[in-house]
Amino acid sequence: QVQLVESGGGSVQAGGSLRLSCAGSGGIYRRYYYGNYCMAWFRQAPGKEREGVATINADGSTTYADSVKGRFTISKDNAKNSLYLQMNSLQPEDTAMYYCAARPYATCGFVSGLYNYWGQGTQVTVSS
Repeated sequence: QVQLVESGGGSVQAGGSLRLSCAGSGGIYRRYYYGNYCMAWFRQAPGKEREGVATINADGSTTYADSVKGRFTISKDNAKNSLYLQMNSLQPEDTAMYYCAARPYATCGFVSGLYNYWGQGTQVTVSS
């Protein structure tokens, strides 16, 4: 069973920073090189649909939602089976539960249904 575990969420004031981490483990990670996966961060605010925040393809290329471009940076460490999201200049509208997701394909997308594996989420709260 594949497991994704997020950490690093918390409460910050507007303008602050947080770094989220997502550690992967489980059967498939023993069989496949982590670098072959598409990884992504999604978020869901109360009363809103889950939305894609950032993705990183197997080759390391990245995409970002317009709302976070220039503020968030997605990265991964294949050797550690870990995914990260550095979030700077946080704003109250960034408040949400943040989820990491994985799909065993090289390319990504912002459609949540594309992803096979999800973490349990980590809460980010930004106060004004």
